[in-house]
Amino acid sequence: MDKIAMKDVRKSYQMGHHRIDALNEFSFEIKAGEFAVVLGPSGSGKTTFLNILGGLESADEGEVIVGGKNIAGFSEHRLTEYRRYKVGFIFQFFNLLPTLTAEENVSLSTEMVKNHGQGRVPSEVLEQVGLGDRISHYPGQLSGGQQQRVAIARALAKNPELVLADEPTGSLDVQTGIDVLTVMRQMNRETGQTIVIVTHNSAIAGIADRVIRVSGGKVYQTIINDDPFEPDEVDW
Repeated sequence: MDKIAMKDVRKSYQMGHHRIDALNEFSFEIKAGEFAVVLGPSGSGKTTFLNILGGLESADEGEVIVGGKNIAGFSEHRLTEYRRYKVGFIFQFFNLLPTLTAEENVSLSTEMVKNHGQGRVPSEVLEQVGLGDRISHYPGQLSGGQQQRVAIARALAKNPELVLADEPTGSLDVQTGIDVLTVMRQMNRETGQTIVIVTHNSAIAGIADRVIRVSGGKVYQTIINDDPFEPDEVDW
């Protein structure tokens, strides 16, 4: 994957008699392997951006370039393939199945890609995120931070080129959030997977290689961090 970019992307929604412009001439670019943060307040368009980049929604106009291909022109079948093999999602509220163990939740991800010879051993990924002794535990037996680590393992286990995280620390206390971000940064450095986090928390910007600030559906600033902080060095 060479780079990830959007060029003049527009996306609007019809709300009754009103049209809401979620993205308006939204343009950005990041390099493969970067740990990037898209920072903006509620209503700035960052979740819409993430959904379009992840192939969950389609842009009304513009280009969405991933690995040299414009996914904005993909058919629904090709978008399904893109989501399955190229993208891992990490959600704020974990989205784990309560009746499955940590290992079984991660296995759901690897089962999706095994026909492509893709994917990692679930127990090994859980070990990497510090849950080697919790693989047989159900979500209800895990803390919030541990559940988020399972969600991270699930996203990483299928070995996607791109990992997208929507407010991954939003429902966690500060220390647990630091622990989760430390795991994500470590995995980014070890695997070279591109990670994009959308958040309203400006403190997270300090740990990113690239920070993209958004407001009103547009990018208004891009910052390159040549020497990003470690999560435990940030003034939370």
